[in-house]
This record gives sequence, structure tokens and C-alpha cells, in this order.
Amino acid sequence: MPLVTSKEMLLNAQKGGYAVGAFNAENMEMVKAIIQAAEELKAPVMIQTTPSTIKYGTLETYSAIVAAEAAKASVPVCLHLDHGSSFELAMQAMKAGYTSVMIDGSKLDLEGNMEVSKKVADVAAAMDIPCEAELGKVGGKEDDLEAEADTNTDPQEAKEFVERTGVTSLAVAIGTAHGFYVGTPVLDKERLSEIREVVDIPLVLHGASGLTDEDVRDCVKRGICKVNFATELRAAYTKAVKELLEEKPDTIDPKAYGKAGIAAVKELVMSRMKVCGCDGKQNNNRLSDME
Repeated sequence: MPLVTSKEMLLNAQKGGYAVGAFNAENMEMVKAIIQAAEELKAPVMIQTTPSTIKYGTLETYSAIVAAEAAKASVPVCLHLDHGSSFELAMQAMKAGYTSVMIDGSKLDLEGNMEVSKKVADVAAAMDIPCEAELGKVGGKEDDLEAEADTNTDPQEAKEFVERTGVTSLAVAIGTAHGFYVGTPVLDKERLSEIREVVDIPLVLHGASGLTDEDVRDCVKRGICKVNFATELRAAYTKAVKELLEEKPDTIDPKAYGKAGIAAVKELVMSRMKVCGCDGKQNNNRLSDME
């Protein structure tokens, strides 16, 4: 089916008490793996690319790959710009066929973040495309951006932010980090519950790679409607390729290790979808979004 937006996916997740899995893809193989997992589990799915991935392959290339694979799928697939670094990039993504965008102004002060987020959200709304923003700083490194310290989201600031910007989903900081965790993450789950009480749009959890299944499930129960997974997919893909080449060092056909990567990523994505609770929820999305 044609690509759909994330609007109905996330609103229905919010109503149903589950989260949509959002998975970062770096190449065609990872796109295939993610959609195959969604098909097998009958789950709605979001495929994401970051600015550095786009720099590597271009918006048009990833849009074409995901659209082509989604057209063959029976489940709803959304293509999302993850950590959009500027107003210009968000505009380019929507023009290229992305059906959901994020503007990440979290490195700015509150007023600056609200200004750029509203600017993107206003244009996205006119195009009927959902817009995600981030408030607070998620630690670790995502793409080329590195947070030196964690600054958890303030509930009242979140309420004001949503009211003033018109964004349709909000990524919150509660102690998660991008990349793999060095130690055991300590999540401020009560903070998440407090944000949920004053913010009525779907909430997003970044930095989920490496969190325990229990932590992810608890965050979903407390109001998270979208969970991002990136680093662990890259690790699974790379591990599978390395193992194949160690076992069969004479392999020269890229398709051989591509298939190994697909199998590994598909298995991981299916596991994460089950933790999010979005398996079996494909029919919860109204397919009129982009038709």
C-alpha cells in the first residue's frame, strides 16, 4: 500500500495503550528486514533516517526505496525524518515524499526550540504531515550530535511547548541515551507520568537501544506511543555480516551478507515490536492517510 503518515498510527497507539516501533534504516536491506518483520507480525511500522544517513544516500533515494517496499506490503508503513537538524531539511524531506518529520531544536534554548519547532509544524500541518519535536536533552550521541549531559524534560515546559508550537508528537528526556549504555540506565519514570498528565499528544521515547524489555513496557504503560530503535539494529546487521565473512572468508557476493544482515535485523525488529505491543495492530491504522 502507499506510504501513510504517522498520525493515525500514534493516535491509535495512544488509545490502545501500546507503542509503534520506529526503526532506523541505513540501506535497502534494513528497509526490507523492517517491513518483513512488520508483515509477519501484522504491525504498523515507522522507518526512519537521520541527517547523516540522508547525507550518505539522499532523501530521494531512501524515499524511493521505502515507498517501493511499502507498496508491496499489506501493513501501514510510514517514512519519518529522525532528528531533523533544520527547517530546510524538514521541508526537503516532505518534498521528497517523507510522510512524517521531526525537527530537533533541543540543542537550542527553550524559546529557540519553540520557534523552529512551530515553524516546521505550521508548514507540516498545511501539508497534512505530522511533526515531532524534542524537549529536554537525551544523552549520548545521535548522528553527529552529542549531548554532554542529560537534561530531563520539565512537565510544565512540555505543556507550554506543545500549546505554543502545534507539534503532533513530543520526544521527552527521562534519562535515556542515544547509542549503547555504558552503565545501567536510571529512568525517571515518574517524570514521564507527570508529563503524560499535562500533555495530550503522543509521547516518544528516544534512546531505546539497550533498555530492558521491562523498562520499555513500563514506559509504554506510562504514555509512550512511539519507541525509537537505531544503534542495536546497526549492531545486529554488522555482527551478522562479520560472522558470515569469518565463516566463509571467500564470499564476494554482497547479496550473501546482505541476506545475513536482513535475517538478523528482522529477528531483532520482531522482538522489539512485541515489546512495544504493536504486533497484530495493523488494522488500527486508517489507510486513508495518504490515499
